[in-house]
Amino acid sequence: MTTQGILTGEGVLLEAEPASFASRMLGAALDYSLAAAVLVAALTAADAVGSASGSGGRIAVVVAIVTVLVLIPVTVETLSRGRSLGRLASGVRIVRDDGGPVTVRHALIRALIGVIELWLLLGIPALLASIASPRGKRLGDMVAGTYAVRVRGGPSGWAPLTMPTHLVGWAQHADVARLPDSLALAARQFLGRAPRLNPASRAELGSRLTTQVLAYVHPWPPAGTHPESFLAAVLAERRERELATEQTRTRRAHLEADAFTRLPYGVPDPTT
Repeated sequence: MTTQGILTGEGVLLEAEPASFASRMLGAALDYSLAAAVLVAALTAADAVGSASGSGGRIAVVVAIVTVLVLIPVTVETLSRGRSLGRLASGVRIVRDDGGPVTVRHALIRALIGVIELWLLLGIPALLASIASPRGKRLGDMVAGTYAVRVRGGPSGWAPLTMPTHLVGWAQHADVARLPDSLALAARQFLGRAPRLNPASRAELGSRLTTQVLAYVHPWPPAGTHPESFLAAVLAERRERELATEQTRTRRAHLEADAFTRLPYGVPDPTT
């Protein structure tokens, strides 16, 4: 059973291979052309604010630059799990080196380094690094541990992953650690293909995967739990916890961004 690919939370298996140079350049050209247009509009608006408020001009410019070059890319890349308008058009997605979806941390590192290598240095370091890297990584990808893949895929035909009713209480209170991506993908593929497997092979593979997954779970499920029910419960619970974590991180990022944009333009006069 192969473990190559990207498995989304919706049960969609995507075949993945490093994106071609042309695909990456097409997606980048679309994204950065759009970002440049938005940046010009934001700076124009910031200049107008500065002209009207005087001392607030510089702060408005900084806020505009940070919002367009960092906050928007990080938000889009995190919520779309590595996509953007340009990458959507060119069929490219940013993933972790292990094939998993990028998180806020990966997107933030890529965006911050991108300000230097893509905007301040006109993309020259990114182009050279991309040509030299076997996976076409720019400097931001090397630091973040990500790369661009060209994805092809659609619904796998598998039944949606659901939590077995009799294991809901156990799963909610169990310590279920994050599984290695290769093991999680192997377990999900097994559950999707189990009805079509030879009964003996199905039982052997289910037992083997259960033994591996048990190392990441405490306490173990109730005695007599069927291996397939146990695997489904673990994957469903991890999916819910990871989604909840990502939602929390996204809300925190939005609150921090909102707090930053609400900073006063100057120190208030204590005598007023």
